[in-house]
Amino acid sequence: MSKDVDLPNRRTVMMTAGAVGLGWAASANAATPRPPAVDTGVISDGKVQFPPSSDPSDSQPQQPPNPDPRDKRVGFAVVGLGKLALEQILPAFAQAKHGRLAALVSGTPDKLRAIAAQYGIPADCCYGYDDFARISSNSAVEAVYVVTPNALHHRDVLAAAKAGKNVLCEKPMATTAHECRDMIAATASAKVRLMIAYRMQYQPHAREAIKQARGGKLGDVVLMDMINNQNQGDPAQWRQKRALAGGGSLPDVGLYCLNTARAILGEEPSEVSATIWSPAGDPRFAEVEDNVSFTLRFPSGVIANCLTSYGTHRLQRLKLMGTSAWLEMENAFAYEGQRLRVAQLVDGKEHNAELTIPAQNQFALEIDHFAQCIRSGRTPRTPGEEGLQDQVIIEAIYASAREGRPVKLERIVKRDAFRGAEPEAAD
Repeated sequence: MSKDVDLPNRRTVMMTAGAVGLGWAASANAATPRPPAVDTGVISDGKVQFPPSSDPSDSQPQQPPNPDPRDKRVGFAVVGLGKLALEQILPAFAQAKHGRLAALVSGTPDKLRAIAAQYGIPADCCYGYDDFARISSNSAVEAVYVVTPNALHHRDVLAAAKAGKNVLCEKPMATTAHECRDMIAATASAKVRLMIAYRMQYQPHAREAIKQARGGKLGDVVLMDMINNQNQGDPAQWRQKRALAGGGSLPDVGLYCLNTARAILGEEPSEVSATIWSPAGDPRFAEVEDNVSFTLRFPSGVIANCLTSYGTHRLQRLKLMGTSAWLEMENAFAYEGQRLRVAQLVDGKEHNAELTIPAQNQFALEIDHFAQCIRSGRTPRTPGEEGLQDQVIIEAIYASAREGRPVKLERIVKRDAFRGAEPEAAD
C-alpha cells in the first residue's frame, strides 16, 4: 500500500526535475513561478549580465566571462614551445575570451606532434622554423605569439611580419635597440601590429597600483622600491648564455622593475645609475650577470630603487611611498599570488588594509587585449616603441655600471609617450 501511495509522488518529482532540465517553458507545473532576472540574467548585445544579487554591504561576484564565439576570436600561432609556452601561455588560451590557439611552431618535430595532439591542433597548422613561411596562407592565423629565446625575437618577428601576421612578442623585445627599431620598421612596413608582452601592465593588482599612484590616493609618490630576484639552477639553460639571452638578470627579471616603474608614473626617467656584481667561479655567471642594483631618476623628482638577482631566494616585491600613504604588492611580478596593501592615517590612527582584487590570468588578459586591438584597429597599450624604450634604458644601465657614473637619458615630456590604448575593462 505504501509503495502505491509513494509512486505518484516519485513520478511527480522526476517529471518536475526533467522539466527543469528542459527549461522553464517545459515545466510540468504551470503554476511554478519563473525565476527573476537576478537569477536568470539579462541578455544585452549577445552578452549575459546579472543584476546585483548581494546586499550593497557585500562585494558583488564577477560577471560571466562572455567569450566571443569561437569563429570570431583572433587565431594565434605560438612560436616556440619551451617552458613558458607550455606551462603558462598555451593553458592561458582556455581562459581567453577574444583569442584562440590556432597553430604551433617548433623546431622539435616530436614535441610539436605531442603538443598538437594535446591541444587539438591539426597537422596542417603545425610548422617548423624552416617552413614557417607557409603560415602566410593560413587564414585561421591572424597573429603570432613569439616565445623564443631573446636573441631570436628579431628573426621571428621579421618572419611573422613578412608572412603578414600581427605579432605579440615576449619581453625583452630584443637584445639591442637597433634590433628593436628594425622590428618596429618591419611590422609598420607590413601594416601589421606589434605588441610586447608586458603582462604586468594588464595584471589587475598592478593596474590598481597605477590607479592609486596616478589618482593621488597616495598623495605625491616620492619613492619606489622594487625587487625581482630568483635563484637560477642549471648553468646550461639558455638564459645563462649571452648569445641567446643578451644579458642576465637585468633584461630577464630586472626588466619587470624597470617597465613597471615607468608604467606606474607614466613618466620616463631622465637619469640612471647602476652597479653590477657576479660571484667569481660560479658557472651560472660565466657569461651573464647575477646582481644588478639600479636607480631611476624621474623629472618629477621620484626616485625608483630597483634590485634584481639570479642568485638569491625568490623575492618579488613592489612598494610605492607617497606623502600621505604607502602601497605594497607582494609577489608583485609572479604569475599569481599577488597581494596589495595600503597604509595611511585614518581618524588619527594608522590604518593598514589589504585590497581584495579577484585573480585573473595575466597571459589571457594580454592575449585578449591584443586580439581586441586587432579587431578595433587600435594601437596596443605596449607596442614596439614601449619595448624599444626599455632596451634604450637597459643599455644605459649597463653603461652606467661599466663606467661607474650616472648616465643621462633623453628628456621625454609627454606622459605615456610610448603607450597605446588603455586595456579594456573586463566585460
